[in-house]
Amino acid sequence: MEHKFWHERWKKSEIGFHLHEVNPLLIQYWSALQATVDDTVFVPLCGKSKDLIWLAERVKQVIGVELSQTAVDDFFSDNNLKPIITQGESFIEYRYANITVLCGDFFQLTQADVINCSLVYDRASLIAFPPEMRLAYIEKLDDLLTEEKRRLLITIEYPQNEMNGPPFSVPVDAVERLLSKQHRIERLDSKDIIDASPRFKNKGVSAMFEHVFLLQRKTICQ
Repeated sequence: MEHKFWHERWKKSEIGFHLHEVNPLLIQYWSALQATVDDTVFVPLCGKSKDLIWLAERVKQVIGVELSQTAVDDFFSDNNLKPIITQGESFIEYRYANITVLCGDFFQLTQADVINCSLVYDRASLIAFPPEMRLAYIEKLDDLLTEEKRRLLITIEYPQNEMNGPPFSVPVDAVERLLSKQHRIERLDSKDIIDASPRFKNKGVSAMFEHVFLLQRKTICQ
């Protein structure tokens, strides 16, 4: 997706993907990540999610990246936080306590930006990319996160011909095909959510499922 598309979505508040509370699936399956107070969690395409606050209460550090400055500014203002803002070469860095949000293009990240990130929470990132961009996203994430141990991944699945993304449909077989080379994959949950998703039903979507996966990075010998 072009940057202009996302900037327009945030400018017009066309952010139906945003949750106004902590994602219940994060709370339910947090224990699967086996996190400790010494871990750092990376949240790609974090938007203005309240999940960042929830995560920051449980780990040493949370690092998010978000393209839209509107989203980043809203996150801190909505939560009455006053960050220290620093202009870097590729990103504007917003830092408050143990939360850091990098405002800029995900694909410009370097390993130094996400150093020590041992866990990943991907609720809105993979499903934001059209099929032709997914492999580039996954390869970039794997190259960045040399210390990654586990990843909590949430996707949705629906008949893609019934609605234009984002969010895009990412079925179970696509997750296996794209991620099984570098990760051991365990599906933790799959549930029918169409009746709880009137926004999508009104667009003509006939069926929708939400999937939760636990990914564990393979070692060389695996």
